[in-house]
Amino acid sequence: MNVEKIREDFPILKRKINNHPLVFLDSASTSQKPVQVINAIKNYYEMNNANPHRSIYQLCDEATQMYEDARKKVVKFINARNDEEIIFVRNTNEAMNIIVQSYAMDNLKEGDEVLLTVMEHHANIVPWQMLQKKGVKIKFVDIKDDGTLDMDKLKDMMSKNTKIVSVTHKSNVLGSLNPINEIGKISHDNGSLFVVDGAQSVPNMQVDVNNINCDFLAFSGHKMLAPMNIGVLYGKKEILERMEPFMRGSDMIKEVQLTESTWNDLPWKFEAGTPNVEGAVGLSTAIDYLEKIGLDNVEKHEEDLTKHALERLRDVEGVKILSAKNGNGMVSFHLSGVHSHDIAYILNDSGIAIRSGHMCAQPLMRRLGVQSVARASFYLYNTKEEIDKFVDSLENVKKVFKK
Repeated sequence: MNVEKIREDFPILKRKINNHPLVFLDSASTSQKPVQVINAIKNYYEMNNANPHRSIYQLCDEATQMYEDARKKVVKFINARNDEEIIFVRNTNEAMNIIVQSYAMDNLKEGDEVLLTVMEHHANIVPWQMLQKKGVKIKFVDIKDDGTLDMDKLKDMMSKNTKIVSVTHKSNVLGSLNPINEIGKISHDNGSLFVVDGAQSVPNMQVDVNNINCDFLAFSGHKMLAPMNIGVLYGKKEILERMEPFMRGSDMIKEVQLTESTWNDLPWKFEAGTPNVEGAVGLSTAIDYLEKIGLDNVEKHEEDLTKHALERLRDVEGVKILSAKNGNGMVSFHLSGVHSHDIAYILNDSGIAIRSGHMCAQPLMRRLGVQSVARASFYLYNTKEEIDKFVDSLENVKKVFKK
């Protein structure tokens, strides 16, 4: 990877914050956007903007084609079987809500169980909690001291009542990469549905839904160079066909009577209202960009950056690293005597952007015995020199709190 050449594609990296060059180390929260994606969105609005699926004039045909071509691009990107298995949503959170509302609420009953992990993002916890009013039990697999998932406990917690297993592919706090193929096999051998939160994995590694044999996969475009408010819910066609739509009206209908309606075919029956064509166009262009570079190269680059960051941070007195031993792409840490928000605030004075807080993972924070962490996360446009600046600036943070 020619990182310097890649950086030229990202206009925001030319910005200065407090008279310092921007060092953006929060890509696990949202990635920056290359000029190719920005221009694709701009060109769509300048040349093709129309409401798709609505009419037969040329602009409408063009918008429809661009929207559906983006869906085909996603099919190939994650190796789905066909277009019917790809539903465009706003984000991973919405995708999880569709699974819960359209599948679990109709198919699970009192006494059934859903198995999650303590390392989940709130998006893969809060929607499932709605099932508790039906008497469904939510169980959580613990982590080991090294930050990896306790697979022995996962196996022990499986039972005939376990109807759904839903896990993150990669923790947004620990960077843990879970053995998703093994978990999927355990789930299916038990007769359980297998759901994967791919928000942190799809942007930087090849995720093949046929290989991992998941029943559902959810991910967000904004973490992989695309604009916000576009995401994907992948579902096996035979399951999606049995599900009732979560939202209703407009594009998801086939015929409407005064007292009843029939639903559109897959995947449109889950896409109510005017679709986000801009987002789909941006996502399609982002996929092109990532595939041109190569996801294997992106993953290797993140591994190198993570290794360098860990080596540097271990030399900083007072730093406690909380990332997992198999973590990649991010480093979560504490600095003795300094709140994570204060770390982020002072680093911003030097133009360095990191995440601070509970990372939308409060159960994991409690498991780790902390209220919040500071997190630096990396992507294809980051450099070792930026990491050096970040680590060196932690000394400034320590000096402020020694005064």
